[in-house]
Amino acid sequence: MINYLKYSENKTSLIVGIIIGILSSTIGAVLSYSNIWIASGIVISFALISWALMRSEIILWSAIVISLILPFGTLPLKLIITPTFLDITLVGIYAIFIANYITKHPKTLSGSPVHTPIIVFILLSIICFILGLANSFHSLNLFRKFTVFILNIGLSIVVVEQTNNLYQLNKTLKIIICSGFVAAIIGIVLYFLPPDLSQQILNYLGTINYPTGNVLRYIEDNPENPLRAIGTSVDPNLFGGILAVVGTILIPQILHKPSIIHNKLTSLFILTTIVLALFLTYSRTAMAAFLISTIFIVFMTNRNFLWTIVLILLIITLLPWSHQYLSHFVQGISGNDLATNMRFGEYKDAIILISRYPVFGVGFGGAPDIDVYLGVSSAYLLLSEQVGLVGFSSFATILIILFTWGIKNKSRILSITQISSQWIGIYGAILTTTIVGLFDHYFVNLEFQASQTFFWIIIGLSIVTTKLSQ
Repeated sequence: MINYLKYSENKTSLIVGIIIGILSSTIGAVLSYSNIWIASGIVISFALISWALMRSEIILWSAIVISLILPFGTLPLKLIITPTFLDITLVGIYAIFIANYITKHPKTLSGSPVHTPIIVFILLSIICFILGLANSFHSLNLFRKFTVFILNIGLSIVVVEQTNNLYQLNKTLKIIICSGFVAAIIGIVLYFLPPDLSQQILNYLGTINYPTGNVLRYIEDNPENPLRAIGTSVDPNLFGGILAVVGTILIPQILHKPSIIHNKLTSLFILTTIVLALFLTYSRTAMAAFLISTIFIVFMTNRNFLWTIVLILLIITLLPWSHQYLSHFVQGISGNDLATNMRFGEYKDAIILISRYPVFGVGFGGAPDIDVYLGVSSAYLLLSEQVGLVGFSSFATILIILFTWGIKNKSRILSITQISSQWIGIYGAILTTTIVGLFDHYFVNLEFQASQTFFWIIIGLSIVTTKLSQ
């Protein structure tokens, strides 16, 4: 067997076949405890996974679709650790990556200036997690979530290996845009349906372990205030952040030629749908990040469009239905609403915790002191709590090197028409996530696996676009 694997020309197929065999045996054991409908669903799901394993880009695209459309879905089973759809997809991505690496000659991986800080951040996160186990509660579920956290970071490197040409890059971006469009449509439809019907539809997702009950979200969680769009993302801020990233990727495809979406009207319709859904989330951070990134993109492409954007914003602000939104925005900036005051309190408590454990943080399980807690609505403060200032510095280094590397190659990239719009859109998306991270935590929070996955895929794609230009 070992000799056959060593000399066969079909090594990848053999390895994937072994993986599928192991999965099939495991599934068979699980099915013996399930009813026929759940069993049928799992068989179909794993048949699709087995097919996807044959092509690395398909399993990556599956991860994107799940992240944006069913981010909290799990297998409809109650196990000690119930795997999410993304857990299964991540296993598939790494399985095909390892299989390809084993069969590859020579055994080399692509490199970039960003690879080293990513690996350093992974190692520091593991060290901080281990150190934190001594002074906090830990469980199997925490180990699962942290493992996924590490796999998601490493996914940025895997994406570079699996997306190594312009065709694959363009296909991946189309999948992101189409998935974001579908998510936006779902969010808009659920928003305008009668609330009881929307809630009933969302409660059906309880079959795949989504939250049930009163799942609709309102400003300040008060039903007398405006409803906030959530789509299938549970949280309106999370939904808004994802839409902002997808919208940022799409904008250069409207301003640039050539475009990966050949019909400009189609692109404009998709963008309008995404922006409307983003508006309905009432997520101030996501909207602000989207607007800033849009201005960045316009400055990078055609500054004449800046006046068009200003005119559109002025028209929107004059519309009657915008008054409530603008009032919500102004209250947040002035710090006069409940949510903003709560965040200020979180920031204060986070700084106290960081000052007590500044080097390696407190890990991922919880705070060791009873007068403080682990958790804050800021990605950067949350990381500083978990992995200390040392770990946060390594994360910041990833972003700094990524932007520095991109700016250094900007002139050459913008002169390559086949890739310039993709590069601008992806770097605009990184800027969006960077701004969102100031006031929201879902791109690094262990409880938000799908947004982590999406964030690190975007990081990987930013490396890909810069490398393809060289």
